[in-house]
Amino acid sequence: MTLFVLLAFSLSNAQIVINELDTDTPSTNDKQFVELKSTTPNFSLNGYVLVFFNGTGILATKSYFVIDLDGLTTDINGIVVLGNQLVSPVPTKLLTDSTFQNGPDGVALYLGNATDFPNNTPATTTNLIDALVYDTGDADATALIIALGVTSQVDENANGAQTTQSIQRKNDGSYEVKEPTPNVNNDASGFVFNGITISTATTVAGQVTEGSSINIIFTTQTPITSPLNFTFSINTGSISNADYTGNVSVAMAIGSSSYSTTINIVDDNLDEGDETSIIKFGTLPFEYIRLNDFIEIRVIDNDFTVSPWGTPLNPTYGIVTPTTPVDYYSLLEGKSGAVLKQAIQDIIANPSVVRAHNYGDVETILKKSDQNPLNSNQVWLMYLEQPRSKLDMQETGINTGKWNREHIYPQSRAGYSDGTSSIPDGINVWATTNANDIMAGHADAHHIRAEDGPENSSRGNKDYGEYLGPSGTQGSWRGDVARALFYSACRYNILSVVNGNPANSTVGQIGDLATLLTWNQTDPRDDFEMNRNNYIYTWQMNRNPFIDYPTLADYVFGANFGQPWFAPLSTNSFDSTKVVLYPNPAKNYISIFGISSDAKIEVFSILGKKVFEQNFNGEATLHFDLTSGIYLAKIKVDSKVVTKKLIIE
Repeated sequence: MTLFVLLAFSLSNAQIVINELDTDTPSTNDKQFVELKSTTPNFSLNGYVLVFFNGTGILATKSYFVIDLDGLTTDINGIVVLGNQLVSPVPTKLLTDSTFQNGPDGVALYLGNATDFPNNTPATTTNLIDALVYDTGDADATALIIALGVTSQVDENANGAQTTQSIQRKNDGSYEVKEPTPNVNNDASGFVFNGITISTATTVAGQVTEGSSINIIFTTQTPITSPLNFTFSINTGSISNADYTGNVSVAMAIGSSSYSTTINIVDDNLDEGDETSIIKFGTLPFEYIRLNDFIEIRVIDNDFTVSPWGTPLNPTYGIVTPTTPVDYYSLLEGKSGAVLKQAIQDIIANPSVVRAHNYGDVETILKKSDQNPLNSNQVWLMYLEQPRSKLDMQETGINTGKWNREHIYPQSRAGYSDGTSSIPDGINVWATTNANDIMAGHADAHHIRAEDGPENSSRGNKDYGEYLGPSGTQGSWRGDVARALFYSACRYNILSVVNGNPANSTVGQIGDLATLLTWNQTDPRDDFEMNRNNYIYTWQMNRNPFIDYPTLADYVFGANFGQPWFAPLSTNSFDSTKVVLYPNPAKNYISIFGISSDAKIEVFSILGKKVFEQNFNGEATLHFDLTSGIYLAKIKVDSKVVTKKLIIE
């Protein structure tokens, strides 16, 4: 492939050109940059615009990104760099990661403004100053080459090293591919800046707890030959001036190459949540250049609240009281089969009551509904069974160490991908909804959980049973998942939970029903899940019935289908026939259903010896350590007693 690019007019008329381009960088494209060079130093770019074009596909020759260059000026070498924050030296203008397409695509410099090039504007030579069509080992983008008036495109992968080399303009106007040289003349000529680096020293790398200090070090590439004075800031991010003490001025003496200062983080005894401090250079003298900047320090708030209930990994039962309105489920009484399922939908999809919010609001909801009971500044990651700071919500394409919103009923399996806005508008802004409103499912918090980003990607859109969670975890989420899917299959007409493992491309079906029914029993609902149900109700004005009454699943989807369902009775109308022990046979726990008041269970061996005794309130899960055998469980509610046979495996 020819590496020589000619414009349709003489380059001798151009005062500024595209000097270097790096589109493909190692791993995530977070070191992309484009460098412009003027024939004279300190050249104003007012009136210029940089436009990026698609090279192939249905949008070939159409623009996809534009940068207005007003306000930018080249430096003493005639250079200005636009790129990602991790590019070193730091670009004059920062761009979000993965902004540039890897090719075959193009970039062009025009006289004009960004408003002249809305997305999908056709490439043109009108007011064109310079253009570069490039690729990373791809076929030629012929139509774009013609549209921009160049003769060929440049291959960033010419040397088989596309992620570690960039396209660079030579003095004769041709191009070569070599190791990137941002903010430096490609032939290594010109003024040489003295680069400065920010580094920090904390007990835990990049992290400091309130009441501790940060040692900040500024280091130059070469010893300075004249006094160097500048300031830096630490109160960008969520940190304010009141959150720290210390000197933010730097005064380096002649001959030195480093300077350190200590910043103390104030312990304010306020529960503000974990915060981010970003250390940033102030204005530097012209002969110095930033080799890095925007250094993020996590400030861990040592003030937080602890809830009285446990995490899903160490669950508690009966502490959180359901906030179910009186008679909320009264229409379900005595119904069975499909009629029962429809009655559930009539409640949880009632268009006159239920509210639909958007995907942005879900982030707000999860920070409360999925809060770690042991630390109010964290969310609980469902599959990983561990907490993570609320601060670490994923906001870019990089998900490592971040948490995001996991759709238990996957977007691709439900057909509501990107169905609502990602801009939150709060609890008081909502839309009416109904059972046919599948797009509301995109932001239905009853089936969306906080989850580790990479694990969310690993789970993908697999059926449950195929997906069993990360190795070494206890599966404390499995019952939660089952009950969320049972809810979804009742809430939305298009959705169902089926036996087996339907193709992942099948919209409206997810499996495996048999597995989920088992999970509903072996991982009973706990206080964490009930608290979650209570909180989501305050937003959506509907509840997950399968959390309030887990046995409903067997009547709608399982072995009790076709049998009439009745809610557990109160003490005044206690019916011993409605008391159920599950599972039975059991191993080290049982769940008791059919009771909604204070009660007591006594377990006796077949020889009549009492081996277990515990008080409980309402439906509860009790843990014990009994040897295999047959026992009698005596359950007392006031003066009434019911006895059940209990088998321990």
